[in-house]
Amino acid sequence: MNLSLITAIKFRKGRRKSGMVSLISIISTLSIAIGIAALIIGLSAMNGFERELHNRVLSVVPHGQFYPEYGNLDNWQHVQQELKNNSNIVSALPFVNFTGLIENGSKLGAVQVQGLDPEQEMQVSSLPNYVLNNKWQNFKAENQQVIIGAGLAKSLSVQEGGWVSLLIPVSSNQNQLKPPKRVRLQVVGILELSGSLSNNLVLIPLTDAQKLLDIGDSVTGIMVNVDQVYNANQILNHVALNLDENLIVNSWEKSYGFMYHDIQMIRKIMYLAMIVVIGVACFNIVSTLVIAVKDKQRDIAILKTLGATNQLIKHIFIWYGVISGVIGSLIGVILGVVIAWQLSNIIEIFESLIGHKFLNSNIYFVDFLPSEIHMMDIVIVFITALLLSLIASYYPARRACKIDPARILNSF
Repeated sequence: MNLSLITAIKFRKGRRKSGMVSLISIISTLSIAIGIAALIIGLSAMNGFERELHNRVLSVVPHGQFYPEYGNLDNWQHVQQELKNNSNIVSALPFVNFTGLIENGSKLGAVQVQGLDPEQEMQVSSLPNYVLNNKWQNFKAENQQVIIGAGLAKSLSVQEGGWVSLLIPVSSNQNQLKPPKRVRLQVVGILELSGSLSNNLVLIPLTDAQKLLDIGDSVTGIMVNVDQVYNANQILNHVALNLDENLIVNSWEKSYGFMYHDIQMIRKIMYLAMIVVIGVACFNIVSTLVIAVKDKQRDIAILKTLGATNQLIKHIFIWYGVISGVIGSLIGVILGVVIAWQLSNIIEIFESLIGHKFLNSNIYFVDFLPSEIHMMDIVIVFITALLLSLIASYYPARRACKIDPARILNSF
């Protein structure tokens, strides 16, 4: 093994000294490097999106909700205690949820109003961290206060400390239209979240929401967080079967699961596409080795005359191809890691040059291109490239074994 590796290295050095390094060899090595770099950059971007989904969206929205099919939940304290007793449930908090309209002057917007306990929310959620200027500390019940999303605040032209009108629909049992209840509220804080959450979310204290809806101590339901967020569906369905009450369960995957599934689908497509690119680049090694075998016919014949076996000749040219794969893979890994490490900054500079942002914060849950390098991705890509290089080197190596030393030496 050592002899075949040393001989392969000598063959490569001999070609460089004689200036006969073929263009196709350089192209195949660079193709491997570019393919690996592109794959690492793409996978790092997908890792970044998954991280931001977990840290931004899933740290803000509840992982699941339990609520009755009709009406409100009256004995919610008992249900809350049941949920807290489950080892898979991290937190369980009551909430009140209803739709309404918010008005500022002549501007009007439909909103999803959520009533929650400000103090308990600080203990179990990172939602308070996204309120600008640390105004969550001032968010108290019975003070006519509201927190609205940044996108909604922009569309209504309202700022922190301003006043808005909240219009709440009033139900009627006689099928008669009733004017909505109108409440004046002060915007105590702006919630800086990207995507749809920033455009239609309004937060008010839980007790204020109960009073506005005249539901007494009842709540809409219980929102929970689980210890394994990506298995929330299975956990919540299992928990629902063990509750004393028959409640409807809803997980985050219903509203935001498409983001996670899209990320995983793109990751798989990227793996497939880039492995094909790397495979094509690696099989360029076949052309390189065929040329090398033809150039080294005399050397192969001399080695066979000196007693070299076909196995040794085969190993020499397999090493010849694998070395090209290793060089290309190392260049690709270094290039991919460096670019992926600075990907967010590179894209930010590019956006400033062209004056356009690729990700709109009103649509996507991030307004920048995130990136996170995983060592396992690098190892998998590197090993895959080496295996493809090894496979590509096998046919030319076998062809080198079939050279007839007598015929080659007689021709010189």
